Amino acid sequence: MKLKRKKSKLKLAQQATEEAINKTNERIDELGKHTNELYVELCDIQEAFDKIRNVPSDKKIEFDKFKKIRSKWKKQAEKIENDYKVAQAKQAGAGAAGAGLGVAVVAMGPTAAMGVATTFGVASTGTAISSLSGAAATNAALAWLGGGAVAAGGGGMAAGEAFLALAGPIGWAIAGVALITSGLLIWKSIVDKKHIEDVFTLISERDIKSYDLAIVEINERIVRIDDEADKLQKATKRIRSFGLDYNKMPEAQQYELGAYVNLMSSSTQLLVNPIVGILPKYTEDDYKEYLSWRNKTKDGNNKDLIICLCNLLYKIDLNDRDKKLICKSVRKNKDMLKTFEIKKKDVHIDTIDVVMDALNHKYDLCR
Repeated sequence: MKLKRKKSKLKLAQQATEEAINKTNERIDELGKHTNELYVELCDIQEAFDKIRNVPSDKKIEFDKFKKIRSKWKKQAEKIENDYKVAQAKQAGAGAAGAGLGVAVVAMGPTAAMGVATTFGVASTGTAISSLSGAAATNAALAWLGGGAVAAGGGGMAAGEAFLALAGPIGWAIAGVALITSGLLIWKSIVDKKHIEDVFTLISERDIKSYDLAIVEINERIVRIDDEADKLQKATKRIRSFGLDYNKMPEAQQYELGAYVNLMSSSTQLLVNPIVGILPKYTEDDYKEYLSWRNKTKDGNNKDLIICLCNLLYKIDLNDRDKKLICKSVRKNKDMLKTFEIKKKDVHIDTIDVVMDALNHKYDLCR
């Protein structure tokens, strides 16, 4: 009888990371159901407001603004859902649909897409958060849903072009773990391999904590959404009892309408504000600020790679040996070089030094 090989510490950490991602996806799916109900209530109260004549222009401008933000959010959710289905169809054509994805949200419907849209958030301007917009925002969302097995070292959606075409820091964070860990096969020295595995184990353990905190945040968001949805439903009934002419309403009712505009504002933000625990830890804006601090306009052609590695290595202390091994991992990884459109010669130890310097700069600002 063949003895079962004991799993390495890294493998166990990767499995735990995948489980944490799956649980997070389950909560994102649940979040979508609640945000859908909130969206319906917001549309109902908007309809009640729209029927009232002679509403002061400042109040009308205010709730018309909420309508536009809500519309942008809904369109983003619809695009995420449609693009996810297209990506699934492509994977099916390659005979790999759902294979090894390791995600809870495989067949994504509209409410799951709403959960993803809320998770990534929409700024008050209607632009996807963290400078992600259009295809980049969608791809980041797809990477999140399809990235369970990927972030844990498996294949996931990385088998298709949809994943490798990722843009934006959220996608890079997921891609970084998958692409670098796939380079573990290059190590001939058992000592070097063990050493770099220890670094990746620390990364996985750090990420598990982030996902656990994100789940707490999502659960708290769901409670707040349910509370706001209930308030909106009651407010809508009240508004419909006020009549259709603002000028004929008693002052108390006019004042109450003003309070309901504030309620619409807070409820809309619950739809579009991102889940902070899932935001990238290092953004392009962070990097621009770092370059400004260093009195540089740019740092070679490695900006995207540096931001990816910052998201990968934040809160990870590296010694000189660690840096050399990570540098070698990137240089030897053809997929990663292709993703960031760089050549092997463009990656050197100075790149890792810049990453650590950039992270230290941000940490100093946060203290």
